[in-house]
Amino acid sequence: MTDAYRIGEAAKALGVRVETLRRWEREGKLSTRRTRGGQRVVAASEVARLLAERHGRQPIAAGSARNRFPGVITEIKRDELSATVEIQAGPHRVVSLITREAADELGLKPGMQAIATVKATSVMVEVS
Repeated sequence: MTDAYRIGEAAKALGVRVETLRRWEREGKLSTRRTRGGQRVVAASEVARLLAERHGRQPIAAGSARNRFPGVITEIKRDELSATVEIQAGPHRVVSLITREAADELGLKPGMQAIATVKATSVMVEVS
């Protein structure tokens, strides 16, 4: 397990340029240290902190999925790891299984408006 990344490795992990990390260092947003050979390295904990901060700031983007069903959340069942979310979308009841963490981060509650986005590689059809 790595306890520090060379600045190029840290930039790649964060999806930014090395120059950005140097600017962040000058601005006090990033802490680095120098090796005995003079190479700049970034602690793994700093990379993890920046990844967490960047992840938290990214808005949910509009998707390209065609099957979007706007509706209202009617029920949420949570256990330790997962959650089922039931959405009444017009005459359709859509149930989704997501992680508990995702449900908590989105602040999902019955009565909230939501959009069920369906993207599937196969659909089963039965005739009665």
